[in-house]
Amino acid sequence: MTALAHFPKTLRIQQLNDALRTQFVGGQVLLTAGFQTLPGERQAALLLAIRHFNDFTPDNDPYGEHDFVAVEVDGVKVFCKIDYYDPTLQQHAADAANPVLTHRVMTVMLAAEY
Repeated sequence: MTALAHFPKTLRIQQLNDALRTQFVGGQVLLTAGFQTLPGERQAALLLAIRHFNDFTPDNDPYGEHDFVAVEVDGVKVFCKIDYYDPTLQQHAADAANPVLTHRVMTVMLAAEY
């Protein structure tokens, strides 16, 4: 847990992001075109690695929100990024700690697509 995770709002964002990343609940999961070109079993292995990732440090999670993950399986590196939008998906969320005001979108992409 990062030092910033001690703040209640940051901790709540972290919990909501972890629920989306580990259980695919509380938001939308998008797989990029490049990711979808991978064989199904490779996609499944990478998604499983994302779901089980828990090595958050101040270096890879400076804001303590658990909103970005980089994993590699069998030489394929992918990124997973969670963004926060208002319920209409027209602008950024006013309060990412409030699930009523926030629609989370988790994008899974090949590192080469970034």
